[in-house]
Amino acid sequence: MRNVIIQCLLCASLTFGIWIAVFNIYLHYNHVKKQEKIQEKGNPLIWSLGEKLKQTDSVHLPRAYNVRVERASEDEPAEPKLLLSSGENFNYSIPEVIHGYSTYGFNSIISKNLGHYRNVPDTRNVMCQKKMYPAKLPTASIIICFHNEEFNALFRTLSSIMTLTQQYILEEIILVDDMSDFDDLKEKLDYHLEIFRGKIKLIRNKKREGLIRARMTGASHASGDVLVFLDSHCEVNKVWLEPLLNAIAKDPKMVVCPLIDVIDYMTLEYQPSPIVRGAFNWRLEFKWDHVLSYEIEGPEGPTTPIRSPAMAGGIFAINRHYFNEIGQYDKGMNLWGGENLELSLRIWMCGGQLYVIPCSRVGHINRQHVTNRFEIMKVVEYNNLRLVHTWLDEYKGQFFLRRPALKSAAYGNISERVELRKRLGCKSFQWYLDTIFPELEASKAIS
Repeated sequence: MRNVIIQCLLCASLTFGIWIAVFNIYLHYNHVKKQEKIQEKGNPLIWSLGEKLKQTDSVHLPRAYNVRVERASEDEPAEPKLLLSSGENFNYSIPEVIHGYSTYGFNSIISKNLGHYRNVPDTRNVMCQKKMYPAKLPTASIIICFHNEEFNALFRTLSSIMTLTQQYILEEIILVDDMSDFDDLKEKLDYHLEIFRGKIKLIRNKKREGLIRARMTGASHASGDVLVFLDSHCEVNKVWLEPLLNAIAKDPKMVVCPLIDVIDYMTLEYQPSPIVRGAFNWRLEFKWDHVLSYEIEGPEGPTTPIRSPAMAGGIFAINRHYFNEIGQYDKGMNLWGGENLELSLRIWMCGGQLYVIPCSRVGHINRQHVTNRFEIMKVVEYNNLRLVHTWLDEYKGQFFLRRPALKSAAYGNISERVELRKRLGCKSFQWYLDTIFPELEASKAIS
């Protein structure tokens, strides 16, 4: 009886939260529409796609930069629906809002309304906008892995890259479909990718591999000088790639990340990020850390590359040969989670460098995971244990002090990763604490 009551309370809480979310959609919609109206004309590639799609009956093309494919309504059941209405092209039922949020982790209704492309505000510092980059830069293979991604978010990722990236430095975009189930990520996606023919390779995994191994698959098909990993729900900003490639051209062992602007999961507003760097606590939970003012007071000011103890992991660039040299990802890890910190430690401890490049900006939807949380938690614990037993040396006790239940948990065979560490001549975790991240050791309290 007690379990039933608890379940009822949870359902009631979820329902209340969803209604609050729906109300927020209503409040913010006019603001989103206002942003759209001041956008400039879209990229000719997107316009070209629009002209092609006009020939089909199921397409609605209100603007060149807002290409949207809508489902035909004839097949929908003729039963009354409770609708939200907030102006043109914004009639959606409450179940649609709930389904979109629970499926994708963000507001798929507004995503559909935004369509396949939009202009985002230039969030770079004025000094960044004046910077010039060499004409000769390494070429980039951009790797994007996806599993059941919302179609419009995925296509905006691709369209923003094709619109805002100089073609001579873009070797290819490699899309890896990690066994998606959704119909619109099959034939429909193939059809829409025709506009980018010659630049995009689409690889479809025959079984679910997870983000880590899917990225390794993408990297194995790459031919560019630099691998750029992006999530499938991003929008790049102006002159985003040149700063990353320029840093790697100067030092092939430098791994670089852009500043990650926030695309709000509810409103999909593009919001600028302050200058931050990646860090983590003894529970191996990633966090953003403010950059001290003295670090950006030199002659380069706010354009100065920022040394970062860790990366968020979703978005970064690395020399392709160096990626292979330092052991790619730990393929013994599952799905995703923990791989960003493992790679960060390996880069620093094995002779590389990790920096945030403030003049490169990429927007990212901060998705909210509402399903499979327990499964995700178990995977992250497993992956973290592989990191702990490979890289933390005598400091692994700091992790288990905070996570004692994991002391005897399984983590698979790490002999290959231990051997890799020896072969690369990597430094100790003590060196990492002393040299790269002394703030971690200074925190004695359990956090």
